[in-house]
Amino acid sequence: MKTIRKLIYGEVLMATGFVLVAFLALFFFFDFVDELASIGRPSRLDPSIIYGLRHALVYVTLLIPSRVYELAPISVLIGTVTVMARLAQSSEYTILRTSGLGPWKALRTLMGLGLVFVAFTFAVGDYLAPAASKAAQLYKASYQGKLSLGQTGAWLKEKQAYSNFSVNVGSLSPSGEIGEVRVFEFDNQGMLVSTLQADKGQIENDSSWTLFKVTRREFDVAGQQSAKIVRSQHDTFHWPSALSAEMVSVALLKPDRMRTTDLYAYIQHLEANGQTAQRYEIEFWRKLFYPLSCLVMVVLALPFAYLHFRSGGITGYVFGGVMIGISFFLLNNVFNYIGNLNQWQPWLAAASPAIIYSIVSLGAFGWLVLRR
Repeated sequence: MKTIRKLIYGEVLMATGFVLVAFLALFFFFDFVDELASIGRPSRLDPSIIYGLRHALVYVTLLIPSRVYELAPISVLIGTVTVMARLAQSSEYTILRTSGLGPWKALRTLMGLGLVFVAFTFAVGDYLAPAASKAAQLYKASYQGKLSLGQTGAWLKEKQAYSNFSVNVGSLSPSGEIGEVRVFEFDNQGMLVSTLQADKGQIENDSSWTLFKVTRREFDVAGQQSAKIVRSQHDTFHWPSALSAEMVSVALLKPDRMRTTDLYAYIQHLEANGQTAQRYEIEFWRKLFYPLSCLVMVVLALPFAYLHFRSGGITGYVFGGVMIGISFFLLNNVFNYIGNLNQWQPWLAAASPAIIYSIVSLGAFGWLVLRR
């Protein structure tokens, strides 16, 4: 059995690696083509800084770990289908079956390999990809301008002892400087107490913000006759806050590019401040379930070893594996959006594609392997 595992594992690992490298080369080309429009543009902060070809190559290279995470299940499926179909075509799998490799032993063997792919995908998606993706965005921002979410910026909320704050941050520079900051202060009855607008600021290590070129408006509504607005200007303003630089960067980054622990901490912050966390909860559960899809893919590929044909190529079967992998990728994204729009349970929206394909794979295994 050890020899059989060594044979199958070696073949599947080699085929999966080849497919993954091919996909990465293709997506590297696509990402680089997307960057061509940005090459030659001067920075919005310093016109003397030009975003060149070398910078685009570095940026696209830093996106590779994220692509590895996204393409891992598809590559596992195509690689395993290729190996299983080739073994069936050359009658090698028939020899393995007569040597004692029954259906359940084959399933356990492939599931053992699938767990290796699960661990690899989780490690890349939770450690390497978030760090590389954040570095890529900050690297590009250092040549093109600040990291932002467009005109709306990022919204955060914070509850303090006697006030509630809604904070809008327009941009974040690679050095950690925040820009276009707006702070709205409300009392415990929901009345607007003050507003604050700053051109830029810096988040300190002692849980406070230092804001520059600040315009502050205080609303005195103690009495209807004496209601007034007090306007003041400050070159520097010190605002005590528990919102850290990490929370601001998390709000400006896409949820799928965050670590699981960062997602969980940010979800807790949103819930503590009365904000909806549906989008981030779905992405949290998706990051937990997505690596398990590698296990589903190897089970789905096993029935291809029991197909009976002696002549002709295996191109059609490999193409079928490609289409199954693409359909899983699309369904995974579709359920993500549908779950967010229809307010599904986050774990259900994230797990639905894996559950559907698990049922299909086990059904194919039962019908084609056990019955036939």
